[in-house]
Amino acid sequence: MIALLQRVSEASVTIEGCVEASIGAGLLAFIAVEPDDGEAVCERIAERLLGYRVFADAAGRMNCSVGDVGGALLLVPQFTLAADTRKGMRPGFSGGAKPELAQRLFERLVACVAARFPAVQAGRFGADMQVALINDGPATFLLRAE
Repeated sequence: MIALLQRVSEASVTIEGCVEASIGAGLLAFIAVEPDDGEAVCERIAERLLGYRVFADAAGRMNCSVGDVGGALLLVPQFTLAADTRKGMRPGFSGGAKPELAQRLFERLVACVAARFPAVQAGRFGADMQVALINDGPATFLLRAE
């Protein structure tokens, strides 16, 4: 599982002209499920998303997690993160999980996070989403379950 994490001042997901999810300050995480992922990966990514220290402490150092600063988390499924871009001029998508597995594990990740952290929202798997964000920093991080 891949998570592209962005520290944001605000972020939202709009589907068919309606806001599906929105947060103020916190983290926006684009999520891609890979073919060999399973339930344990969901638990590990949830733990990393909630514990990753990318917010400033009193001394200005990145030493606080999203929960430490009272932020929120927006999870957005994005299969293109698993694209193979090593060759040619068109991405290959064999690195992503099949849609059935990807949807099940994305929804499992959302449930894992929600069980520990009530300030979570999510985009809709398989939907054509417009994502708006104000990146704070900018600060962007690539996380894997490893």
